[in-house]
Amino acid sequence: MIAIIGGRRLNKLACLKISHRQVVRTPYGEPSGSLFFGTINTQEVVFLSRHGHGITIPPHAVNYRANIWALHAQQVKMIIAVTSVAGIHQDMQPGKIVIPDQIIDYTHSRAATFQDRSDQIISNIDFTQPYCQKARASLLQAAQTAGESVIDGGVYAATQGPRFETAAEINRLERDGADMVGMTGMPEAILARELDISYATIAAIANYAAGRGTSKQAIPLRAAHETLENTMVNVRNILEHLVRNNND
Repeated sequence: MIAIIGGRRLNKLACLKISHRQVVRTPYGEPSGSLFFGTINTQEVVFLSRHGHGITIPPHAVNYRANIWALHAQQVKMIIAVTSVAGIHQDMQPGKIVIPDQIIDYTHSRAATFQDRSDQIISNIDFTQPYCQKARASLLQAAQTAGESVIDGGVYAATQGPRFETAAEINRLERDGADMVGMTGMPEAILARELDISYATIAAIANYAAGRGTSKQAIPLRAAHETLENTMVNVRNILEHLVRNNND
């Protein structure tokens, strides 16, 4: 079964024919909300809103472990995480969609592993390629089938939030090799890897990062929100084709 984790501008899926919703209890506390089960093109899908149904949970306060564990308990095999980002490089323009292939983690103080029990043998997890190659390929194929243009690859800088970055911080991220910046990419990716769940991200660029392009002096929040709303139409189209392709 495929799971979709929605971000701030994708807190529900209009194309999902909901059959039921389920409250899931986990050893790590409460997930962000109920799991919504249903079908897209007859394929069973489960949906979870990362920030809660009312968009009330900020990025640093999301219970990522509970979210990923709740999906794992439903025997989910693939997670597609939808996120919004800001573009650092000139070609990462607002309105574009990216399927990133690398992550740099700048988050802190987040519960970032399931390996925290004293009776558990420590196991180092290979994270050389943070996103599942099969899941990324499925997203790229879905975009092609859907007739949607996406950027194949890019380095996602995961920052703590909930504030945006300073222009100087964006300069540092670029020197580190980042192409885009967001607040929810970690620890989702590593938690899914620890549970052996295929995981990939589809990132919608809402605006240029601080100090870049139209965000030179300040981030134009209203324009960013409008851009994101429009881009999510394309994201939904890709997701529908992803599910359809995996049902063939």
